[in-house]
Amino acid sequence: MHADAIDRIRDFNRFYTRRLGLLSDQYLGLDRPLGHSRLLWEIGDRAGVRDLRERLGLDSGYLSRLLRALEEHGLIRVVPHPSDARVRVAELTDAGRRERAVLDERSRDGIAALVAGLSPEERAELVAAQERVRRLLRLAAVTIEPVPADDPAAWRCLRRYAAELAGRFPEGYDEAALTRPEDLDGSLMLAREEDRPAGCGAWVRLSPGVAEIRHLWVAGEARGLGLGRRLLRRLEQDAARHGIATVRLGTHTVLTEAIALYRDAGYHEIGGYGASPYNQICWEKVL
Repeated sequence: MHADAIDRIRDFNRFYTRRLGLLSDQYLGLDRPLGHSRLLWEIGDRAGVRDLRERLGLDSGYLSRLLRALEEHGLIRVVPHPSDARVRVAELTDAGRRERAVLDERSRDGIAALVAGLSPEERAELVAAQERVRRLLRLAAVTIEPVPADDPAAWRCLRRYAAELAGRFPEGYDEAALTRPEDLDGSLMLAREEDRPAGCGAWVRLSPGVAEIRHLWVAGEARGLGLGRRLLRRLEQDAARHGIATVRLGTHTVLTEAIALYRDAGYHEIGGYGASPYNQICWEKVL
């Protein structure tokens, strides 16, 4: 990435954190910094400590200190889970609920004041720009890596893929058509978002220099990010590194979004090249 682009992103981050007062030790005018206030909001009425740690990506020791500080101020209590004493749960006290309500009100008022000078059209533009930034940052945070052919998380994705196609194809889809680990002469890729499987795909060698891309799928909760395109590109790059010069793939006529993706990615239609009944339109691309 060009150094100028990096500097511009850093400059925006500094502007935004300063403009919203995120660095103050009295966030939104209350007697506590952002970390404590954010945790109070995330707890809601009740939340598991482990869930909070995973959701916020916090170190166990740091989270414990934040929770202890909120307890000392009488805003929360940490208690055993009603049905499992081994699990700790943080819950708001009455004072904590009152402060959370104040946080919500002041946060909403602060944002309203921040954009008060904009026209309705400019506000809509700002919201749309923030949605785009959020989508791109989510996409950037997704990891895509090759995994063993029998990786359990990847196979959970593949089975979800098969189940989805079984519902969309008029003739259904037989899970037995999935490429078995012992037949994978290529790579199986798994996409993860915050350690959760978000998609998968594979390429399989057909002949010297030629491979087929199979089972490209994105989980519903990760759609709309552009992950399908990124997965496809990653598969192509990996295949090229293994000496593949040409990739092929097939798709069903009902998968209009996949057809649009392949056309946009530089694939052109070819005649049928395999026995799969699901490959009603076939495609090829020279890498």
